[in-house]
Amino acid sequence: MSSSPYSTVLVGTDGSDSSFRAVDRAALIARDAGATLLLACAYRPMSAREVQDAQDALGGESYKVSGSTPAEDVLRDAADRAKGLGATDVDIIAVEGDPVDELIELVKVRGVDLLVVGNRGLNSLAGRLLGSVPANISHRAACDVLIVHTTGKGARK
Repeated sequence: MSSSPYSTVLVGTDGSDSSFRAVDRAALIARDAGATLLLACAYRPMSAREVQDAQDALGGESYKVSGSTPAEDVLRDAADRAKGLGATDVDIIAVEGDPVDELIELVKVRGVDLLVVGNRGLNSLAGRLLGSVPANISHRAACDVLIVHTTGKGARK
């Protein structure tokens, strides 16, 4: 049995290389702690205009989602990465809504001990003026937060 204080680790991903670096770090922590790893992807449904554009691109055919959604594809890729790094108890969650709000809600609902996010957005002008996902999460989360350096010089690959 692990002496780690973490039994449930949550990481958000959008499928970007940067977010997958955070997934990798969360997977290693979950592996070493013997913790459950929750992989979450927040998404917004397509607007009516986006559906119409997709139909137009298909020559007027109905736009139908077959198989899986992009969020589920991202989560499957993230789960494969995590399992490849030794995480054994991995759960994927696609949620509709704002990434910050949904991650904070998952912390509450799933009893998360550690929330892992990438640092992307912390050093941008928009991030400083409007707030970034990692900054907002660090202020709102009711658990430990690990902000992984995933971009720029010094980011682990």
